[in-house]
Amino acid sequence: MTPSPVASLWRHADFMKLWVGQTVSEVGSVVTRTAVPLVALLVLGAGPLQMALIVVSASLAVLLVGFLAGAWVDRLRRRPLMILADVLRAALLFSIPVAYMAGVLGMEQLYVVVFLEGCLGAFFDAAYPAYVPSLIGVDHVVDANSKLATSSSLAEIGGPGLAGALVQLIGAPFAILVDAISYVGSAISLLLIRAPEPARPPRTESTPIRREIVEGLALIRGHALLLPITLRSVIAHVAGSFYGVLYVLVLVQDLGLEPFVLGIVISAGGVGSLVGSLFASRAIARFGIGPALIWSAVGASAIGILTPLAGGPAVLVFLMVFLPQLIGDGLQTIEGVAELSLIQGQVPDTLLGRVNASLEVFSHGIAYPLGALLAAAVAGSIGIRGGIFIGWAGMAVSILLLVFSPLPRVRQASDAVPVGTA
Repeated sequence: MTPSPVASLWRHADFMKLWVGQTVSEVGSVVTRTAVPLVALLVLGAGPLQMALIVVSASLAVLLVGFLAGAWVDRLRRRPLMILADVLRAALLFSIPVAYMAGVLGMEQLYVVVFLEGCLGAFFDAAYPAYVPSLIGVDHVVDANSKLATSSSLAEIGGPGLAGALVQLIGAPFAILVDAISYVGSAISLLLIRAPEPARPPRTESTPIRREIVEGLALIRGHALLLPITLRSVIAHVAGSFYGVLYVLVLVQDLGLEPFVLGIVISAGGVGSLVGSLFASRAIARFGIGPALIWSAVGASAIGILTPLAGGPAVLVFLMVFLPQLIGDGLQTIEGVAELSLIQGQVPDTLLGRVNASLEVFSHGIAYPLGALLAAAVAGSIGIRGGIFIGWAGMAVSILLLVFSPLPRVRQASDAVPVGTA
């Protein structure tokens, strides 16, 4: 079944249900991202090791479940799988305030909830980008991804402030209820979509799921665009984790920014992402999807050098960390929209879940936690400023993998490129 053409996705009733549901869910997820560490810290008295284990639990879920999730997403209808994942994640998060009120909440429950939510998230995150093209058509994926990126940006702007206010007013355990309710809202929005999802291709033989996982990996390995994109993503996430571990330390300890100023700097990233999401589809239409992806990455890298070089008078320091957040995050949003749209246009529907999941495993299940450990070791040897510079350099060098691929010549997401499997 081919989705009916629409003049604007804002008039596509089913897409709007999806968009509203995911906007609410994104806000809720930002609240939980803030509230769960505060539950551990303020309610349970967690130390550095316990805080680190929360992060490890989430990454371990992606690593252990990601490939399997991708294979099941390509076997089953995506929308029912997403609804089930939302409902179960809501139940998991509801368990935290319930346990707190019963006086039995402990760190072990937090680890289990974060891990299981990460497992369910792996299924949802593999299914979601695979479901969107079947709902609105491949020709509209750039516009759809731009609008969905706007949801994430709005959540990043308003979510942290909402989380802080909720924690202050009702306490961290009860703030998590917002995310639980948001998952229920997401599930309802998916249930309300009227367009029937195309049936999955009939299975003519009983193929072991292990072989199906290998098929997805083989497509990535033999594809002229997917392979450099994947390799670049691995390097960029290893390097990007240096920022995740060291960025606040650099701004507060090394540069002496006050907490209020730090908040302004970080919030600028959300504003930049919002602007980038609004201009992403225009930039891709103007320059072509390949050049837009590469030049937005180059631009973000070019202005990003200001962060490790920051120094001098207070006003200059502020500008040197503010501008990379504002402009760099906007350019990275354009890059992300272009990359996701390119993958959706290049990968057959029968393999899209496995490819999405494989990229998530490589980037967030392997590269990011590995980079976090490496960042801590490097910073201990050469200092946090040196660690940030290495992180910037790694992300900059990774762009060369895209420059020397066929990507600069790709204008549309569905443009033909050499495909093969080794």
